[in-house]
Amino acid sequence: MKSKRIWFVMSFVLLLTLLVSACQPAATPTQAPQPTQPPAEPQPTQPPAEPQPTQPPAEPQPTQPPAEPEEFIIGMLLVGPYNDRGWSQAHYDAGLYVEKKIPGVKLIYIDKVNPADRPGTTPEQLAEDLLSKGAKLIIFNSDDMKDGAINFARAHPDVPVIHASGDTSWKEGVNYIEFPKFGNTMGRMEYGKMIAGCAAALTTKTGQIGYLGPLINDETRRLTASAYLGAKYCYEKYAGKNPADLKFKVTWIGFWFNIPGFTADPTQVADDFLNSGYDVVISGIDTTEALVQASKARAAGKEVWAIPYDYEGACAEAPEVCLGVPYFNWGPAYLRAVEQVKAGTFKSYFEWLGPDWTNINNHDTSAVGFVFGDALSADAKANVEKFIAELAGGLNLFVGPLNYQDGTPFLAEGEVATDLQVWYLPQLLEGMEGQSVPSN
Repeated sequence: MKSKRIWFVMSFVLLLTLLVSACQPAATPTQAPQPTQPPAEPQPTQPPAEPQPTQPPAEPQPTQPPAEPEEFIIGMLLVGPYNDRGWSQAHYDAGLYVEKKIPGVKLIYIDKVNPADRPGTTPEQLAEDLLSKGAKLIIFNSDDMKDGAINFARAHPDVPVIHASGDTSWKEGVNYIEFPKFGNTMGRMEYGKMIAGCAAALTTKTGQIGYLGPLINDETRRLTASAYLGAKYCYEKYAGKNPADLKFKVTWIGFWFNIPGFTADPTQVADDFLNSGYDVVISGIDTTEALVQASKARAAGKEVWAIPYDYEGACAEAPEVCLGVPYFNWGPAYLRAVEQVKAGTFKSYFEWLGPDWTNINNHDTSAVGFVFGDALSADAKANVEKFIAELAGGLNLFVGPLNYQDGTPFLAEGEVATDLQVWYLPQLLEGMEGQSVPSN
């Protein structure tokens, strides 16, 4: 009985199991899982490239030192001392000007080239000495050296020569000589002397102007006459006085500066003027005696003035009596000549150079200038400036009617003098007192 019950239970359990199994959904086959690739081994990273050693900056290559400019020697003969505060110093300073403007230029010079200081020695002999020292351009700085310059040029036709103030290369002139390399240069100081004469006429209280002259020649006659024309014009137009009442006297000493025993003493000549009613002395010599003596007279109580010549800085000698100074500026002319010699283009020429009227004191452009002095009054200065403006505008004082000193006609009414007539003026002008020609 017990065994039947056990069998029954077991059968029931088995049946129940089969029923439950039949009710389960059929299983779908699954894909065998694909073996996953193991994560990639991290690839060893390339070590950063070793920094390439940078090339050190190139050592600066040693630069070749700039080539030394080729030396160019100017040889200059000066009639007086190189530091005379007059004609010779103006030329000497012009040589220094060229030295500064052109690298390699060197000035050598011989001064006091005149018969008194170097008796028995000629300018051409001294020029030979400069040539032997390497000079490639020879400058003779005085009219007194004309023959020496010509003789040297004849002996050395291939050496460039300049003669300041001469007319050898002026084809229209009366002294023309054909040379291949001979230059004449001169400033139109006639304008500077006219300005000086104007300043004197507007200052004089006595109406008497003295002119301290060097030697008598074409150059000095025309310059003295120019001072007179400027004085006469301004005495009438700006001072409002009768030009016939103006007294203008020239006394010549016999050379460009004092040579004891050979010339008249310029100190004495200046004193003679100042002690006899001439209250303004205009100098035409290379040195400053007129200015020095006027200063002494002023210190002694005289109301007097002076106008030196040639050198821009001359008034510094005695500013209390200096009305101004007409001066030469040779630098630009000598600069051009050196440039031409260096370029191989130098040839004979004649030049007579006027002021640069836009600025007569421009050191780079004007051959002639005028510096006002401390002793010139404000009113007189204003009128002199007006006169300069008139000259710049074309005023010409060498216009007729003008007579020579002896009364013979020079220029008819309205006639304008030619350059030849002015350059070779044979006499002083009517109204001027003093010698017109040298004594025999």
